[in-house]
Amino acid sequence: MPQEIWINLPVKDVQSSTAFFNQIGFQADSVGNERAKLSIGSTTILLFPNETFEKFTGAKIADTSQCAEVIFSLGANSKEEVDEIVRKVELAGGTIFGKPQESQGWMYGAGFADLDGHRWNLLYMDESKMPRG
Repeated sequence: MPQEIWINLPVKDVQSSTAFFNQIGFQADSVGNERAKLSIGSTTILLFPNETFEKFTGAKIADTSQCAEVIFSLGANSKEEVDEIVRKVELAGGTIFGKPQESQGWMYGAGFADLDGHRWNLLYMDESKMPRG
């Protein structure tokens, strides 16, 4: 049975996307403008130019200015980490669509879009305040 999952994501410019993700503190390595490998924890996301992605999927990419095709949710270690990543996203040219805020008294999160409009969710959960029952 397969043990790994690789997520393939279309991007307009592999090198610009690689730089963006490195600026916000993720680990990304590009192979020219052909592809890049983005590592977040034990998850691998492969970045491909739009044309390459369309060719091997046999489908047009989603217009992220009109719709969301997926949201990547990332766990954060603290509220401060959420705030720090949001600050880095803004400096790197990303868009904040959900400002950092507390929810339900035990979660703190924010949402951002990368350079290609792909949506990301950051979430810190204070399990000591999590409702029991």
